[in-house]
Amino acid sequence: MVMRGVRFNPVHQFRDEFDRLVTGAFNTPGVAAATRMVTGRSFPAINMWEDGESFFVEAEVPGLKSANLEITVIGDELTLKGERATEDRPELTYHRRERGAGSFSRSIKLPGEVNAERVEAALHDGVLTLTLPKTEAVKPRKIKVNAQ
Repeated sequence: MVMRGVRFNPVHQFRDEFDRLVTGAFNTPGVAAATRMVTGRSFPAINMWEDGESFFVEAEVPGLKSANLEITVIGDELTLKGERATEDRPELTYHRRERGAGSFSRSIKLPGEVNAERVEAALHDGVLTLTLPKTEAVKPRKIKVNAQ
């Protein structure tokens, strides 16, 4: 009998079982560890850009409420901290728990210093958007050339 399409691959089955056992041995991974395990990236994923007046940061924080986020800016360092609540329901049998729970912290160096008093943050559909106004010292200046 010839089977076409999906074939049984004992190596893949072994890998899946090994992943399940290792993951289960350490209970529910933290949100940062789970993200790193699944995607190989830090949590939260961040995009950063700037214009002449401000730096902008977008961070993916699905499932988090603004009350569970802490944002600090000191000099040119931005730190995002938060916590995703654990959903422990002992009456259920989990087959996969890849979504992490617990606390996380990520610090990034900004390209320049910002005016921490004027930083604004908005959370919409799991995306945190920060507007970080630049200090006068790092804003681009137009230099007038004097002709002789």
